[in-house]
Amino acid sequence: MARDVRGRAQRPASLGRAGGPRAPAEAAPRALAKAAPRALAEATSAARPSRRTATLAGVAAICLWGSFTLLSTSVRGLPSLQVLASTFAIAALLGAARIARRGRGGLGALRQPLGWWLVGVGGLFGYHALYFYALSVAPPVQVSVISYLWPLLIVLFSAALPGGRLRWRHVAGALLGLAGVWTVLAAGGAVIPSAAHLPGYAAALGCALLWSTYSVLQRRFAEVPADALVGPCAATAALGLAGHLAFERTVAPTAGQVLGLLALGLGPVGVAFFAWDHATKHGDVSQLGVLAYGAPILSTLLLCLAGHAEASLALLAACALVAAGGLVATARAA
Repeated sequence: MARDVRGRAQRPASLGRAGGPRAPAEAAPRALAKAAPRALAEATSAARPSRRTATLAGVAAICLWGSFTLLSTSVRGLPSLQVLASTFAIAALLGAARIARRGRGGLGALRQPLGWWLVGVGGLFGYHALYFYALSVAPPVQVSVISYLWPLLIVLFSAALPGGRLRWRHVAGALLGLAGVWTVLAAGGAVIPSAAHLPGYAAALGCALLWSTYSVLQRRFAEVPADALVGPCAATAALGLAGHLAFERTVAPTAGQVLGLLALGLGPVGVAFFAWDHATKHGDVSQLGVLAYGAPILSTLLLCLAGHAEASLALLAACALVAAGGLVATARAA
């Protein structure tokens, strides 16, 4: 060991008081302290779903809902609550299959707070029960006009979300979309309300309020995985079955109706609701509210292609208005 000018032994610079390496021992905690927040931020960013991808999932749900009316024509003659129970049972089985692939750990997705269950079951069953009732006591055109206020309400309600901000382009786009829906539906008949149909109109308004509230409140349960939706789907199917057995007469479906039920349960009722659940939790709720106006327009286009409706100038005008609304709402501020 080297000695200094006074004859004392000099300790190597790399050794600390205990004789161990000083620089690495001191540098490691500092490096870890600097790296930990960065690693945590990167891990959180990787785990957090992309907002754009989630919004696109919502667009896929809207497209599937656009096929709902066309697919519903294949199950005409079946009681409405029987259709409700059957399609949501298929959706629940679809979700259960996903959970089963994950083993026992997947069942943990069903352990959710009571508030989430109330929102889920109330949104799914409440909306469809009110919608079917409205169709039974009021003209379908007026019911569709009133119930499709829910995209506009989503745009307005989303401003109340944490970090939400209602911009002029959202309101302008929503109003353009509403004008487009009103145009295509008004072409099919009068939309002047009748006092005799007030219960149906009230139920349709309840549909709009329920679904918009359900969609916006999903953001408060952003940590709940989409697999958990199998629970509300199963509960909706059970409630629909109970209502069917209490108020309707069971009708044996034909082979074509069975295929229609499967298509509805796997598409507009199955995949669509799981995609919408993910979209409303992680996507742009304001944009989704505006883009949702595309569902009735797409529905009308599919009916025209299938020969169930006739193309018209009103349909073209409605498509143009909805497209304009979507462009305005999604345009970035300069």
